[in-house]
Amino acid sequence: MNLYEYQAKELFRKYGIPIPSGKHVDSDSDLVWDRYPVVVKAQVLTGGRGKAGGIKFASDGKELQEKGKEILAMSIKGLKVRSLLLEEKLDISKEYYLSVTLDRSSKRPIIIASTSGGVEIEDVPDSKIVKYWIDPTLGYSSFVGREVSFKLGLSPEESKQVQDILAKTFVLYEGYDCELVEINPLVVLKDGRILAGDAKIVIDSDSLFRHRDLTENPAERTELEELAYKRGYALVELGGDIGVIANGAGLTMATLDGLTLKGLKPKNFLDLGGSDDVEKVVGAFQILKEAIIRGILINIFGGVTHCDTVANGIAEAKKRVGIDVPIVVRLSGVNEDLGRKILKENGIDAYSDMMDAIREVVEVVK
Repeated sequence: MNLYEYQAKELFRKYGIPIPSGKHVDSDSDLVWDRYPVVVKAQVLTGGRGKAGGIKFASDGKELQEKGKEILAMSIKGLKVRSLLLEEKLDISKEYYLSVTLDRSSKRPIIIASTSGGVEIEDVPDSKIVKYWIDPTLGYSSFVGREVSFKLGLSPEESKQVQDILAKTFVLYEGYDCELVEINPLVVLKDGRILAGDAKIVIDSDSLFRHRDLTENPAERTELEELAYKRGYALVELGGDIGVIANGAGLTMATLDGLTLKGLKPKNFLDLGGSDDVEKVVGAFQILKEAIIRGILINIFGGVTHCDTVANGIAEAKKRVGIDVPIVVRLSGVNEDLGRKILKENGIDAYSDMMDAIREVVEVVK
């Protein structure tokens, strides 16, 4: 379960991790602050708020009202902003990065730190990243903090504060069964204090029965995802312009990878699952009709779902839904010959190889 920034910072406060003074508000009537300037932050479960205009500064009460209402009216990456975090504006000297997460390959917690903070850690060169794996049988010890601080090249005063924050972060990571605790940026103020400027926490949802102080956040969905959810489909909107329908999560992911490899951007992840139902296929097309797309790629490996059933669903959708973009189909598996025959009769060619179908998508959307 992902926590909002304000929820994560409440846990930071509980564990003694220093944070800016702040206030969570969920309506424009609560847009009141006593010390200016103030930072107004959109609370959504996605990154990129700053680039999307979801973080603004206000120098007085009037500006706070204007900026707050403006952000509350926004959607960021398709997610409606429903609340804000107001925080004191910090006088920042430097920005660092610090996180504790699980390294699944080694089956151990890993500390990741860098003196290059405030940016995506994936964009930071490995030479500027410090990694320290924790032996779960030994746990965290003070020498770990000293080692990390030394490798970061921190001054004695900064090292002392970072060691304290890191120790408390690891206690929080273990105490709340976290998959990730991230501080980005960990800010050094001009007066020398170090605070958590931002906070991201992901908690193992299966552990929530142990944390009665937390209630599970409902999944935030785009309008298209909400439509699919209400109709019983597994759909994730991705932001591209090629609609994808496939059966099975693994095959769907492979389809997205194949499109990306060929320079196309998938609009969505839509998994039909193992349903052998014509109406289920038609329903998938009805959902994609609501999206802005340049083409649809259908990738089916027939097992539980027979190829002829999918072919009948595609033919029905073509008649009833009124799809006005190119449709490219890959069919392979049970009853594939019959499925191809049905599609051929309805003016649609089907491919047996996924990459052949993807290459055809590239051609038809040019």
